[in-house]
Amino acid sequence: MSTRAASPPSDTPRTRLRRLCAALLAGVLPLFAALLVNAPSASAASLTEVTNFGANPSNLRMHLYVPDTVQDEPPVLVAVHYCTGTGPAFYSGTEFASLADRYGFVVIYPSATRSGQCFDVSSPQALRRDGGSDPVGIVSMVRYVQNTLGTDPDRVYVTGASSGAMMTNVLLGDYPDVFKAGAAFMGVPFGCFATTDGSGWNSACANGQVTRTPQQWGDLVRAAYPGYNGPRPRMQVWHGTTDTTLRYPNFAEEIKQWTNVHGVSQTPSLTDSPQPSWTRTRYGGTGDQAPVEAISVNGVGHSLPTGGMAARAITFFGLDDPTDPGGPGDPGDPEDPPGDADCAVTVTTNTWNTGLTGSLTLTNTGTTPVNGWTLTFSLPAGQTITSGWNATFTATGGTVSARNVAYNAAIAPGASVDIGYQATHTGNSAGPTNLALNGSPCS
Repeated sequence: MSTRAASPPSDTPRTRLRRLCAALLAGVLPLFAALLVNAPSASAASLTEVTNFGANPSNLRMHLYVPDTVQDEPPVLVAVHYCTGTGPAFYSGTEFASLADRYGFVVIYPSATRSGQCFDVSSPQALRRDGGSDPVGIVSMVRYVQNTLGTDPDRVYVTGASSGAMMTNVLLGDYPDVFKAGAAFMGVPFGCFATTDGSGWNSACANGQVTRTPQQWGDLVRAAYPGYNGPRPRMQVWHGTTDTTLRYPNFAEEIKQWTNVHGVSQTPSLTDSPQPSWTRTRYGGTGDQAPVEAISVNGVGHSLPTGGMAARAITFFGLDDPTDPGGPGDPGDPEDPPGDADCAVTVTTNTWNTGLTGSLTLTNTGTTPVNGWTLTFSLPAGQTITSGWNATFTATGGTVSARNVAYNAAIAPGASVDIGYQATHTGNSAGPTNLALNGSPCS
């Protein structure tokens, strides 16, 4: 029997294409499989829209963020966007969701739906309890979450920027029995934007031309809920000195209003600079949860909050210490046992691929000043610091020492300093542990 050698396949364009595809797949599939094996697991938590949440006279939309892990009876934070914004935009553009991941609280993101997407902080309906308009819808969102998730009704907070900051003021005035505290970034006092002609914009207030006595400002808040004699929410206000949208004089008017509402002196109990451009004043107390806290940001316009500010608001609320609703080191807090650490550190990390940044807020919770400090901590395996700010960083193995620089060497009782670092990682992007100030462990 004769045999004949097989003829080589013809070298047609289609044949060449098949050989190329086979070669590419042979190289790419193993790489793709490796990526799947080594990729970090994604969080299952995501922003979810909720409909039919209750009374909603102004047709607001509601988005809800519930972290993968929450506290038992978790606290609730309402985070309110700026004009032209949305709840999802405020979710993606601020640090509140990542802080919720870290501390286990729930975040509600309302969205205004009217033209311009500003919240109603000017109508007579908005400026009285259960009067209608946006505040009613937002409180419906809170009650919906309380009923469906079993959240803590005594730990509800609100924050917002610009229009959302104005709404923060309004909600604290209308519903002092619902909200425990608020943080307003670039806002105006309750009632400052009031109009009677149907307009949603008050130019005199926006330009900082509305000035009242503390008593007059306080009376506007008290008139929103006549007959209410219960505790009032604590208030934190922020403003940039070069803000040309809601001008800087509104900052002082907010301080006048909320110190009067709380019946505390307008003379600060404490003045310090947590960051070089920040001037912080506290009224009626010196700790992290003073009745009123005000932070002026030098040389900054209408662009708050920026890095680290959301974490500072969370500290003011006490949400960074799930075991103590009063917050870490709250003066006179019976839940803080004798011998507690005289320092507290709040850590926020932001990660990507093989890199991360860590922001640390170091607070002196003791009763004596700290003059010169070194903060030590341990990094997870595989992390290496590459740079830092507001401190001098040195690393030996996985132990890091952050030493003060000249402008932040002194930390008064109740005061804080903010430092940060950038690092690489090989998969473990967790925050530091074993934090100690000058050799003493921190909470």
